[in-house]
Amino acid sequence: MLNNKLAAASWSDRIFDLVVYVAITVVTIATLYPFLNVLAISFNDSTDSIKGGITVFPRVFTFKNYETIFAYSGLMTGLKISVLRTVIGTILGLVSASMLAFTLSRVDFQARKLVSTFLALTMYVSGGLIPFYILIKNLHMMGTFSVYVLPGLVSAFNVFVIRSFIDGLPYALQESAKLDGANDFTIYWRVILPLTKPALATIALFLAVGQWNAWFDTYLYNGSKDGLTTLQFELMKVIQSTTTNADNFRGRNMTEVMAQISPESVKMAITIVVTVPILVIYPFLQRYFVKGMTLGSVKS
Repeated sequence: MLNNKLAAASWSDRIFDLVVYVAITVVTIATLYPFLNVLAISFNDSTDSIKGGITVFPRVFTFKNYETIFAYSGLMTGLKISVLRTVIGTILGLVSASMLAFTLSRVDFQARKLVSTFLALTMYVSGGLIPFYILIKNLHMMGTFSVYVLPGLVSAFNVFVIRSFIDGLPYALQESAKLDGANDFTIYWRVILPLTKPALATIALFLAVGQWNAWFDTYLYNGSKDGLTTLQFELMKVIQSTTTNADNFRGRNMTEVMAQISPESVKMAITIVVTVPILVIYPFLQRYFVKGMTLGSVKS
């Protein structure tokens, strides 16, 4: 009797495992296929791409689409500025958010409720684009690199995420550090920051992706400054250029048009160019990112 129950349980476990494996396989394919399809089209000859039917491997392999992208003037300048704004913006954003979060987590900070309420209001109330544009202009940040970093230096969401993580740490750690003669900055730098790596990694990924993908601020404030252009803004102009050229050549043979400007293939190549850097960074932050994303879901 016991053997029959064990055998039944064993078969049910095997069926469950099979269902789980099938579900994971389907989700993996559904996740990877769009990216592999875009990658294949980006490396496929533009004339051949108009035939369709490309799956995960290019039929006619070529680097011409990427050569078209990198042939545009200003692209390398845009890449440099995008890297700089991503690195500087992420570092300064982390420092600012973590310092403010540490301050708000202190029970001896008398204005913590007032500041927290003010920060929370900024998540729901905004002045809008036009007042913000006027503010940037009056602060003389138009045509400067600072417009990429300073306006988004502190985010209420980032502050609250880090503060929630700090609140989960034993306050006795700070008291012990004080007894050892540590001041507030030493506690923040040598005690709090090393223990908040999961939250910091999560926020760092959010900040880096946001800075890397940003282009609208370049369009508004530095559109006429060739030396301050960003990669996303330059690639946006590439898309507009290829689309415009395609519209201008509508009366001609489609094969000839695609062979010359290949808007669809260029778009796919652009997608790969802007995606790969984040894909390279993510594995290094993944273990912290998962833990940071589950912050607050379980309370001891």
